[in-house]
Amino acid sequence: MNTRKYEQRLRADTAAENRRRILQAAYDRLREAPSEPLSLDKVANKARVARSTIYVIFESRAGLFDAVFRDLLDRAGFDRIVTAVAHHDAGEHLRGSLRAGAHVYAAERGVVRAIYSMAALHADALADTVRHDEVGRAEGMRHLAQRLADQNLLRAGITVQEATDILYVISSFDTFDLLFTGRGLAADAVADRLIAMAERALVHQVGQPR
Repeated sequence: MNTRKYEQRLRADTAAENRRRILQAAYDRLREAPSEPLSLDKVANKARVARSTIYVIFESRAGLFDAVFRDLLDRAGFDRIVTAVAHHDAGEHLRGSLRAGAHVYAAERGVVRAIYSMAALHADALADTVRHDEVGRAEGMRHLAQRLADQNLLRAGITVQEATDILYVISSFDTFDLLFTGRGLAADAVADRLIAMAERALVHQVGQPR
């Protein structure tokens, strides 16, 4: 390997390592001080990098917070939700995504609660990240509602928009946490309750008139 290629490889490895350390530092700060706004200075100090390095790698505060949120979902097993959404049967999509979502929330409950609480209190880049994620979740629920309708699984009298709104509430972190923390249920038990609520509210049952 010539000198130039070696130096390029070294810079790439260093950038990747810095990125990993910054994301880990942000994650640790959220766990250690969930009531405090996520400070770039404290993240940089914990990651042992200059504050400017955060901007070099993530370009902006918003870029960092987006990356932190995506990293958090990856840690929690978001791929299970992706797998559930891809199921050809809309009913399995419904059940699988709610169960996977409950486990994702449970895996990182403390950090997710910190993020949502901070987003509610501070109109900053983190709040923008959460709002963007909520828009995506709403779109996902509309997709599911439409699939239920297309496969004739939606209960008579329920519109796609109504189903979307109901699914949006049932699939939210707040609904999950009312059962997980508020009622002390395990993740699987929470998933069972959420699935039951969704099916009873939305899904046409065999033998019932449409």
